[in-house]
Amino acid sequence: MLPWKRVLRPLAALLLTAAAVTVPATTAQAAAAPSAGWNDYSCKPSAAHPRPVVLVHGTLGNSVDNWLGLAPYLKVRGYCVFSLDYGRLEGVPFFHGLGPVEKSAGQLKEFVDKVLAATGAAETDVVGHSQGGMMPRWYLRFLGGAAKVNALVGIAPSNHGTTLNGFTNLLPYFPGAADLLAKNTPALADQVAGSDFLKRLNAGGDTVPGVSYTVIATKYDEVVTPWRSQYLSGPDVRNVLLQDLCPLDLSEHVAIGLFDRIAFHEVANALDPGRARPTTCASAFE
Repeated sequence: MLPWKRVLRPLAALLLTAAAVTVPATTAQAAAAPSAGWNDYSCKPSAAHPRPVVLVHGTLGNSVDNWLGLAPYLKVRGYCVFSLDYGRLEGVPFFHGLGPVEKSAGQLKEFVDKVLAATGAAETDVVGHSQGGMMPRWYLRFLGGAAKVNALVGIAPSNHGTTLNGFTNLLPYFPGAADLLAKNTPALADQVAGSDFLKRLNAGGDTVPGVSYTVIATKYDEVVTPWRSQYLSGPDVRNVLLQDLCPLDLSEHVAIGLFDRIAFHEVANALDPGRARPTTCASAFE
């Protein structure tokens, strides 16, 4: 017999998240602090780093908090760095990336155009965490992004959705649960493995010509599961497991995007492969 308490607890948490984030805040509204050192539209890319970097946060993230580690890491290395908020739901402050992924890709398109116009660059590089590593692929495939993006780096990206360790397979056994997700938090429904959105995104292959792809995954990921589903197939793809670089790295889904400097080092390698240096455990101290 199934251990129902263990089964229901994560599923209930998923559904409660979908319901709770749609309740308008009645207390003090959370406001993201201004980004420090990035989103500087006067920044002009250097000869060493000729492409601006656009950072795309994950589900329930925002343009500041998701990048308090990586944005300064790239800025100090000479990159022009920008980040956007996308997928906002009405009445839900601070926690973004919840709207339909297809619509969010359109918001990314507008933001990239804004960054390119401000910096004068012909192309950008895109780095995304979780949904933010997957959603740009819609932009690349269907919205003309391949002509404006040189590289896409996904940190624990939901490229083929998630099973949440198998718990999403239980949704059909709870009448109305799938509809609740789709209505209240479309991005969660879009990222369930096997969703209609993911079938359309991945039909015909994972990649488009002219863009290089890097996926950085951790085997301790508890959100995008199984973790190998994050990997892409196709030409000009590099799939990296964090623990192959440093077996001592215990980062899970959140940590790999927020503060893991070993992952950050590999991001820098992907952005500038001509100057790439081996990523090891020691990279955490660079």
